[in-house]
Amino acid sequence: MKHNDLFTIEYQLHGEPKSFIVRAPRMDNAEAWHWASCDAGVAVIPKFGQHTFKRVSKPMAEKYGITQVRWSGAAQIQWAEGLRG
Repeated sequence: MKHNDLFTIEYQLHGEPKSFIVRAPRMDNAEAWHWASCDAGVAVIPKFGQHTFKRVSKPMAEKYGITQVRWSGAAQIQWAEGLRG
C-alpha cells in the first residue's frame, strides 16, 4: 500500500476562499493552520529537514484574517497510459 503524503488545505483569507496542495510527512489541524499561514504569506516555509522553527498557531493566524482551515488527503491521480491526442 502506498503512503499518500499529499494534502489539500482549504481556508479563507479575509473571507476569500483559497486552497492548495502541500507535500508533508504528516498532517493535523495545527500543521494545516501553519501551512495555510505559509500560503497566505504570514508564516515562514521551513527548510527541508528543519525541525525547530516557529509555527503559526490558530489564534495568531486568525489575527491575520485566516479562518476556516480544513485539510484532507489529496486525491491520487490515476495516469492513463497509451492515450493519444
